[in-house]
Amino acid sequence: MSNHQEELNRFFNKEKKIAVIGLGYVGLPIALELSRKFSVIGFDISAARVELMKNKIDPSNELDAKAFEGTDILFTHQLEDLKQAHFYIVAVPTPVDEYKTPNLLPLQKASETLSKVIKKGDYVVYESTVYPGCTEEDCVPVIEKGSGLKAFLDFKVGYSPERINPGDTLHTLTKVMKIVSGSDEESLEVIAGIYGAIIEKGVFKASSIKVAEAAKVIENTQRDLNIALMNELSQIFNIMDINTYDVLEAAGTKWNFLKFQPGLVGGHCIGVDPYYLTYKAMKLGYRPQIILSGRGINDGMAAYVAKKIAQHLIAQSKNPKDSKVLIMGATFKEDVSDIRNSKVFDLYQELKDFSVHIDIVDPHAFSVEVEHEYGVKLSEQVGTQYDAVVVAVPHKEYKTLTEEYFRDILVENALIVDLKNIFKNKITTFTHWTL
Repeated sequence: MSNHQEELNRFFNKEKKIAVIGLGYVGLPIALELSRKFSVIGFDISAARVELMKNKIDPSNELDAKAFEGTDILFTHQLEDLKQAHFYIVAVPTPVDEYKTPNLLPLQKASETLSKVIKKGDYVVYESTVYPGCTEEDCVPVIEKGSGLKAFLDFKVGYSPERINPGDTLHTLTKVMKIVSGSDEESLEVIAGIYGAIIEKGVFKASSIKVAEAAKVIENTQRDLNIALMNELSQIFNIMDINTYDVLEAAGTKWNFLKFQPGLVGGHCIGVDPYYLTYKAMKLGYRPQIILSGRGINDGMAAYVAKKIAQHLIAQSKNPKDSKVLIMGATFKEDVSDIRNSKVFDLYQELKDFSVHIDIVDPHAFSVEVEHEYGVKLSEQVGTQYDAVVVAVPHKEYKTLTEEYFRDILVENALIVDLKNIFKNKITTFTHWTL
């Protein structure tokens, strides 16, 4: 029997435990799936979140109580409990700061935590989105410094990028192929064996940790650029008085046309990941042109929409500071409660700069979280006499609304801004504008 198979058997026989550090949108689903096959320690620095999970409650509101059943998992915020593990998975956030620079602090803190518990023969796998080289150049040295151990010799390292898509019930963790990588052949086989036990679609063995890191960061960069193209086209077609969605429907009849749509690009991946790649590229002396151009277009869409609303108000002889606008939807995408990096709040701020009075509602977002994250209070209910309404997020609750509904809450000659064109051919008595 090979060495890596013997090592895998120790995990399958529960002689050794697996720990997942960071139990958010990414970490919790992985921890629970692994705990159906292995003995798992779920670690999070928030005692309050840990308490919720002990009671079968997902703080991210993605998983129901059934997901916690049939599992062998210890939820903890105690460092001492982590020492029982021999295989560590790091799934902490990797955001960017206000200057679009990667914020590696959560990753560094997690690496410091690992340095206090790691032992000879242990494995560390990072899942957080990073730039190529980050695992080996930024994270591993922190573990080495705190533990006194030598990477690749005393402990093994790997990288397996997350592919969690909040709100997606089709492309769930086990149903999407997982990229794995390791610091050597043996670690690659062990890491592949652990993940392969829970991923129905199987694993793809990347040739190196850097390749795996790069693959992750370009997945969302590619999507970001395609949406940027749609956003630029929508601005061009708006000048030409052509409906962008009509154009996309026509062009979409060709077999190889990629069906992307314009919109506000937020969330924890698409609006963030490209900056990790551009940051590293510029540190190496190369300034990306296409990627940054696409980012510039997408980051500017909130200002573009706000300007269109202000222009409508002025055209109606209304002073923006005396006008009321309703924003429907606050989350970064439809039918989820996730507000991370939601560009709706960029739109909110842009409208505020015009001194517009704004109400914002969302059936999925939690008001306490919104106020904590953005300093904005959600309205408890929809008011009346709005001069414009922005349907910013196409939640299922909004898709069934009729023109009669808007007639009750809007003034005469009001504007309906339908960012995802869900009311196409349904609005006749108000100005209907979409990207």
